[in-house]
Amino acid sequence: GRLGINALLARRLVQAGCSFVEIGFGGWDMHNDVAGSCKGRVPEVDKAMGTLIMDLAEKDMLKDTLVMWCGEFGRTPDINGGQGRDHWANGFSVAMAGGTLGQGRVHGDTGPTGAGCNKAVTIRDLFATIYKACGIDYEKKYDTEGRKIKYATNAKPVATFF
Repeated sequence: GRLGINALLARRLVQAGCSFVEIGFGGWDMHNDVAGSCKGRVPEVDKAMGTLIMDLAEKDMLKDTLVMWCGEFGRTPDINGGQGRDHWANGFSVAMAGGTLGQGRVHGDTGPTGAGCNKAVTIRDLFATIYKACGIDYEKKYDTEGRKIKYATNAKPVATFF
């Protein structure tokens, strides 16, 4: 599918020296017919992301590349009147692979109903984790437009991942 083609292009861009690549794959705002809408999209994401990660590993590029998959928020645990799911900030998932992250790690969960979250990670700590996985000193003050600022203030990487 289109996502797989874009993942291949992303790998080629990284291989050519590009330091940041974003692949958009919209259409996840499923307030109606979530079951029907996911039938084609979920397998496409699974195949494209799995293939990208395996491809990077086979080419010995995964240790130097961080792959992330996420949306802008989670979905309610309940199906609404339109057979869809609405916005839900209490359960947000992020999948990451590569960089200096350890393999096969999970941090927190939303339980059997998706209504809560244990071991929640703040956005600040998520960014500190991303920076550390990419070899960036999240505590260093960088000169940005004449001001010395930290990339991640009052943050710590999630230790589970290293």
